[in-house]
Amino acid sequence: MEKGYFHVYTGDGKGKSTAAFGLALRALCAGKRVFIGQFVKNMKYSETGVEKVYDNIEIVQYGKDCCIDRAPDDEDAELARGGLEACADKLRSGDFDVVILDEVTIATYLKFLTPEAVLEAINGRAEQVEVIVTGRYCPELLIEHADLVTEMKEVKHYYTQGVLSRKGIDC
Repeated sequence: MEKGYFHVYTGDGKGKSTAAFGLALRALCAGKRVFIGQFVKNMKYSETGVEKVYDNIEIVQYGKDCCIDRAPDDEDAELARGGLEACADKLRSGDFDVVILDEVTIATYLKFLTPEAVLEAINGRAEQVEVIVTGRYCPELLIEHADLVTEMKEVKHYYTQGVLSRKGIDC
């Protein structure tokens, strides 16, 4: 690829990370190298098992335990900032064809990162790198600069009926 584009998958509906991992799988099957930085996550969800199948993917998580059920703290912010620095290095290096910043918009929403810092990392990428940003609450600044924006809208979800995440389907 001569020029990489900047994608945003946002909204309140299910499927943002799933879409990004689908793109990653497509890229892997085409022989491309993929890096995925997962923000505010530290649990190995089922999709991280793709590392066992493909050699040309690296997944690193920049979070501790889930901060939905607790107040975020300084360590959460520090992990996110360190993660963005690491991802900026990956973006700049050109060693990866696709770089996914999974849930980075949540890190901006929680004020761990500024939208400007995320955009600076993205704009500093090697020209051929395709970059995908996922997460709810995407800052307008990122939407304005993206080449492709998809908003997932929740119409109906079985979670509202008390169905928790199911392994291999939701996590």
